[in-house]
Amino acid sequence: MPTRLHHNRKKRGHVSAGHGRVGKHRKHPGGRGLAGGQHHHRINMDKYHPGYFGKVGMRQFHLKNNVNWRPVVNLDQIWTLAGEGVREQYKNTEKVPVIDALQKGYGKVLAKGTISQPVIVRTRFVSRLAEKKIKEAGGGKSYFFFLNSPMYLIIPGSC
Repeated sequence: MPTRLHHNRKKRGHVSAGHGRVGKHRKHPGGRGLAGGQHHHRINMDKYHPGYFGKVGMRQFHLKNNVNWRPVVNLDQIWTLAGEGVREQYKNTEKVPVIDALQKGYGKVLAKGTISQPVIVRTRFVSRLAEKKIKEAGGGKSYFFFLNSPMYLIIPGSC
């Protein structure tokens, strides 16, 4: 509030200037910080900070992640996960693209369709036939590394 709107001069010379007899305008009459938010400052808290106090819902301590989660993607769709232009970019090079099926929301690769170029597929599960087709496309052995549970299918000469 601007000084011109309240008249403190009127209180000068009247002992405590309107601040009582004992405390004389000292300390923290409403409490420190957020004190009284559920009591004497409740109107302010409810108006300007709704939902500050209290709990919502319950904690599901018995809830487990779905161990059977494995949405499937077929080999004929695997290049759609890589993005546009990736297939042509790696067509005549010795480098091999890494296709992350997990990041796109797929947990297992199945063998429907064919695959013409070698790829590295990051996923949790691969069917035997899909693994065989990926190996044939790469023209050599594949190596499996289990790092933080996702499976890495690496084709030699790709790194």
